[in-house]
Amino acid sequence: MAGAWWSNLPRPPNPTGHAAALSLREWQTQAAAQLDAAGVTSPRSDAEALLAEVTGLSRTERLLRAHEPLSSTDSARLDRLLARRLSREPLQYLLDAVDWGGVRLRCDPRALIPRPETEWLLHLALSDPAASQAAEVADIGTGSGALALGWKAARPGSRVTATDLSAQALALAAENAALNGLNVAFAQGNLLEPVAGQAFDLILSNPPYLPDSDTGTLDPEVDHDPALALYGGTDGLTLARRLAAQAAGALTPGGVLWLELDGRNATDFAAELAGQGWLAEVHPDLAGRQRFVRALRATQ
Repeated sequence: MAGAWWSNLPRPPNPTGHAAALSLREWQTQAAAQLDAAGVTSPRSDAEALLAEVTGLSRTERLLRAHEPLSSTDSARLDRLLARRLSREPLQYLLDAVDWGGVRLRCDPRALIPRPETEWLLHLALSDPAASQAAEVADIGTGSGALALGWKAARPGSRVTATDLSAQALALAAENAALNGLNVAFAQGNLLEPVAGQAFDLILSNPPYLPDSDTGTLDPEVDHDPALALYGGTDGLTLARRLAAQAAGALTPGGVLWLELDGRNATDFAAELAGQGWLAEVHPDLAGRQRFVRALRATQ
């Protein structure tokens, strides 16, 4: 029991003269406390994730072996990873790969870390009767490849093309495609420009959507994301506007555009699209924030 009276008793002396090795449970408890003190928003789950990463044990195995001492090798590696997390390096960088949208993704500073909100965008598009069976799909600003690979894994019969302005991001996306054994076409360039002339039944995008004024005000972990993938001009909509203008001529009849935006600007952008001849609607994320814009041309 946490906080029990016996937890404050001194440990028995170790005949080797060295401090007794921490058990799995002790390390996780102490790590969570340190992460909490450092301001990490999810200290317990982060400590658990690091423990799972290093030991390779499942949750059930970790529970069954909670009182076993950590090996010196595991303990040293855990302490190195914990120090990096305490410095507010993103947890995803410390793990070999993360589960996201039915695929495994490696994350590093080359691209935006895929968020749960974007996973919900994938779910919405897969559930959209007008988009769910799209044959030609584009993921614009693919970053780590999350949307492109998540879609390809769920709809292996579709042809998926992913673009990004950053060659480094595309390199990471290609590595993630290989990790998952998925065939996606990658093209470098600005939005839809590198695939000009191609037609798509579905265009997905999580473009840079934060207002420039957010710079320097976000959680320390966000500073590790490329600024190119975060900020979208004065109101955060510069890239979304350019993409919509290009998408108007790139969607097939009945084709759908799905975007993730900021809760502060998604509704305004949907209204802009409606004024330009789109049928646009806004959908909430799991926290109820209006984040996702679904749009198709009214003339279709």
